[in-house]
Amino acid sequence: LESEQEGSLCAQHCLNNLLQGEYFTPVDLSSIAHQLDEEERMRMAEGGMGSDEYQTFLQVISNALRVWGLELILFNSREYQSLMINPINENAFICNYKEHWFTIRKLGQQWFNLNSLLTGPELISDTYLALFLAQLQQEGYSIFVVQGNLPDCEADQILGIMKVQQQQRPKLIGEAQAQTSLNRVLALSRQDIDVDDEEADLRRAIQLSMQGTIAPL
Repeated sequence: LESEQEGSLCAQHCLNNLLQGEYFTPVDLSSIAHQLDEEERMRMAEGGMGSDEYQTFLQVISNALRVWGLELILFNSREYQSLMINPINENAFICNYKEHWFTIRKLGQQWFNLNSLLTGPELISDTYLALFLAQLQQEGYSIFVVQGNLPDCEADQILGIMKVQQQQRPKLIGEAQAQTSLNRVLALSRQDIDVDDEEADLRRAIQLSMQGTIAPL
């Protein structure tokens, strides 16, 4: 039940990032899930097309996007690959691995990784996009092309007339929290040890972490 709730929340973030607005809530997605035909989902699962949980969320996301006239096509399917479309000519992708779903979307003329596990949007260059998608596939992700006209959004309008540069790439949320904790511990260590010695700072940080002052990474 807990993983289903996490998956539902992740799917909600994925869809709202795709559409660039608070369009869906967990209640909305739950309602769509209940509308799905149970017999069809069981038949799909028995056909070896993946776990019940994966298929359920895939169907929920597909049904939610149909409201906007959007369709999902599996990126590495024969049907799509035969079209020989350069990924930079698409508008968006949805990526999934286990319970995690996230969106890669073009805003203006630039691509962004809108992963809710990151501290912010990650800029992806046109030359890196295909390599990034291939890397995700190698890591076990399923990738879907979002086809259709996405609703207008302010970010798309602004980035349509200007480009952004990203001096520092966003970190994973867990990494950012760990760095903040480490910085706090180092600051405490400098208060307790009146010596200008980096090795002493490091020893003090390790000592504090072992005492439970900071959570293990």
